[in-house]
Amino acid sequence: MRSLISITDLSVEELQSLLDTASQIISDPQRFSHICEGKKLATLFFEPSTRTRLSFEAAMYELGGQVIGFSSANSSSASKGESVADTAKVISCYADIIAMRHPLEGAPLVAAENASIPVINAGDGGHNHPTQTLADLLTIWREKGRLSDLTVGFCGDLKYGRTVHSLIAALSRYSGIKVVLISPHELRAPDYVKKDILDAKAIPYEETTDLETALPNLDILYMTRVQRERFSDSEEYERLKDSYILTAEKLEKGRSDLSVLHPLPRVNEISVAVDKDPRACYFKQVLNGKYMRMALIMMLLEQKDKTQLRTPDYVTGKRHCSNPRCITTVEQELEQAFFLADPEKEIYRCKYCEAEAE
Repeated sequence: MRSLISITDLSVEELQSLLDTASQIISDPQRFSHICEGKKLATLFFEPSTRTRLSFEAAMYELGGQVIGFSSANSSSASKGESVADTAKVISCYADIIAMRHPLEGAPLVAAENASIPVINAGDGGHNHPTQTLADLLTIWREKGRLSDLTVGFCGDLKYGRTVHSLIAALSRYSGIKVVLISPHELRAPDYVKKDILDAKAIPYEETTDLETALPNLDILYMTRVQRERFSDSEEYERLKDSYILTAEKLEKGRSDLSVLHPLPRVNEISVAVDKDPRACYFKQVLNGKYMRMALIMMLLEQKDKTQLRTPDYVTGKRHCSNPRCITTVEQELEQAFFLADPEKEIYRCKYCEAEAE
């Protein structure tokens, strides 16, 4: 069954096809208004969401389909202890496609392995958020006219920022990409992003704590909020939450053709004064997300019998995933499995959350 769990499940050719389809939708929405008549999307959101959930719902309605689902774990059988695997099997009896958000990393993969309909990862913990990446790519493509030869700065929470992880993975497949990672030391990008993606593909990158110094060299600035819900230590959150605030004065140091993106919600990391700047693209991202989700729903329903692109060899046995946010910590009888990420150093990573195995 074809699903979208990671942005790397899509080939570069498929990404371009989605961009082209989204552009056609923008130009002629009426042409697509009956494509999904008789189809149902199930939105299974186990943690709060405004933009992503409503974007999926708007996308399906504008394709002529219907929507069922829930917006919190408390209003689902998860509150009674039902597993993700069983939920996926049950919902497969009611809907044609699933969009799932879950606080545990790897949960949408478990759903995809047990559902008999396509599953879209709408965000799993601090791991992946591929449909936000689709929104990001369409925004960059429409603003810059290309997805190559760009210097992209990622600023803020790069440790738990799943949107950052997914976008870096997507951009790594285009030529001429340079990455600047701007964050406090405590919120640096995880090793699997730097080693398995940037280093593995020889993509130039630098890490810095200084946003203002980095600004003049950027084509894209991708701001993120410091996410309260990912912190187990509230004092650490309070200490780090205002690490970076983009103001109109700071933005003066950026290029005239800089594009400022943000996956939202914004707290205070971008001043509202920046909204008036023509370089602010984050509300355009919201609309672009709807168009890309429309294109994705159409593609997955058309290709629902196609198998996944990624089929690595997994091993089980003595290794253990140490990530407390991994789905393997709670899912009933879910066997831990790992793939070889670095043969030279014999580094294995969890199949579900990509954390390094112990």
